[in-house]
Amino acid sequence: MVYRMNIYVDGGCRGNGQPDAIGAAAAVFRYRGGRTQTWTRQLPDGFYDPPATNQRAEITAIILALNIALDKYEQLDYCPKVDVTIYSDSKYVVNCMTEWIYGWLQNDWKNSRGFEVVNRDLIEEANDLDDRLRELGRNTQADEACNDCMDEM
Repeated sequence: MVYRMNIYVDGGCRGNGQPDAIGAAAAVFRYRGGRTQTWTRQLPDGFYDPPATNQRAEITAIILALNIALDKYEQLDYCPKVDVTIYSDSKYVVNCMTEWIYGWLQNDWKNSRGFEVVNRDLIEEANDLDDRLRELGRNTQADEACNDCMDEM
């Protein structure tokens, strides 16, 4: 039996990239019967951290979803195969998690122009969580997390 998890994510920012920008991320877990559960997270205020941006909000939403998937798995009374699908409307975050990450890992977190990858801190965190799901040996679609959003665009 496969335990399927469908998580829908979005992130947003007001004042994108400005010192006083505010941002938030949301993840909605859809249960089999159609019932949903929502989680939200505010982005840091930018005083000690980078200012909030739309991209940081979208990646934070992925982190939120991956944490939810791990938490849900740990709450199960048994150890089924797990099929996690994360739906996002952000081409940026989909590409980060399914394509670009592999090159960045090989190039010591440098982009194609040789510069440090923007939002590396959050992308690394998301990748580490994704790796944790894969280490369970039970997630059949961790490599494809976020791909389904392309059908929605």
